[in-house]
Amino acid sequence: QVTLVESGGGLVQAGGSLRLSCAASNRTDRIQATGWFRQSPGKEREFVAAIGHGNRLYSDSVKGRFTISRDDAKNTVSLQMNSLKPEDTAVYYCAVDLHYCSGSGCYNRYAYDYWGQGTQVTVSS
Repeated sequence: QVTLVESGGGLVQAGGSLRLSCAASNRTDRIQATGWFRQSPGKEREFVAAIGHGNRLYSDSVKGRFTISRDDAKNTVSLQMNSLKPEDTAVYYCAVDLHYCSGSGCYNRYAYDYWGQGTQVTVSS
């Protein structure tokens, strides 16, 4: 079982930046892709970004503002979030796929096998 721990959430004003981190442990050699999702009250959990097999994917709502990266030596995937908007407010979750979701499949939350506990991001207007 892969264990994921997110960190870096907090409160920021609109236009500000935050950097989220997702640290993985246990059987990290099985990870094919890592994704970030978010969920706000009353809404479905939605795809934000993913990285794997040399590819980076972003939702249209964050493209150009968020950057996903990874540090294989530290088994960590980060999400740099710039130009934050109030609508970015949500609990952010990282998740890992052990079976190679491949392209558009990586947008689907059901492609991911393990999830972190989430970290709250609040953007004030």
